[in-house]
Amino acid sequence: MRAYSNLYSPLDPYDQRNIDVGDGHRVYVEQCGNPNGIPVIVLHGGPGGGCSPFMRRFFNPETYRIILFDQRGCGRSTPRAGVEHNTTWHLVADIERIREMLELGQVCVFGGSWGATLALIYAQTHPAAVRHIILRGVFLMTQPELDWFYGGGAGHFWPEAWTTFKNAVPQDEQDDLIAAYHKRLFSGHLPTENKFGGLWSQWENALASINNNGQSGIPPDEYARTFARLENHYFVNKGFLEPSQHILNNMHKIAHIPGYIVQGRMDMICPPHTAWSLAQQWPDADLRMIPMAGHAMSEMGISRELVRIMDQIGEMEREVL
Repeated sequence: MRAYSNLYSPLDPYDQRNIDVGDGHRVYVEQCGNPNGIPVIVLHGGPGGGCSPFMRRFFNPETYRIILFDQRGCGRSTPRAGVEHNTTWHLVADIERIREMLELGQVCVFGGSWGATLALIYAQTHPAAVRHIILRGVFLMTQPELDWFYGGGAGHFWPEAWTTFKNAVPQDEQDDLIAAYHKRLFSGHLPTENKFGGLWSQWENALASINNNGQSGIPPDEYARTFARLENHYFVNKGFLEPSQHILNNMHKIAHIPGYIVQGRMDMICPPHTAWSLAQQWPDADLRMIPMAGHAMSEMGISRELVRIMDQIGEMEREVL
């Protein structure tokens, strides 16, 4: 039996391209693994995080045709940090465009954090196109989730990091930190945008892993500004979803699709109650709570379970064929 503590060996893409998705945006897409394998579209987090080579390593390259792409405005997609024509619904349309362009047929969608949000919304919009949904660190883009992370809930556990994040803006703006940071991230003054991009990114990075001590280095200016602007843009606009419970209200559309949810029990960014609430409305969902694990997909328990699930799906698909 395979040792599930080990990720698959790094893969090199056999296909890389930037495609024109309209509205002045070009989106980076790559493929690796088996060109005739089970297609899986990998959705990165953020919004604004971009894909990375690490994300290829959860899939047996003999079993899966692995498609990664950088969502609008981030990674190798252009324009960098662009928020015009950049909404949840544009991203859903981009996924469908990629699926059709590559002639993938039915796909598995695999996403964590914001990638889980996007996977669910894509599946609800195009249920006939999806064969399995695999989620990690569930985020449903609801107001209580934003209040938890940007309204002081998580700050009760990380008071040092929270104080730094909060006190970067005047006290009279601290009752709405998303709006306060929005003003500065979109100020048009690059040094200010870089500074607050770094602070925004540092706050999130500090809480990503259970092994963090609340300290986090500030990432490079360009990455931090891009990540923070895109994430803040989506959060200011409530994910472009109406009402707030959009995903839960539409679970009946994907009730028949098998789903897997891997959730860190100690996730401080996306607390496990959200994953549990989702599973209550999803008869075909397999919820796996990982003890002593936080939010990051790189944590050993989470990585191990994601590899295990993808291997199990591969075995099931081979039995059907």
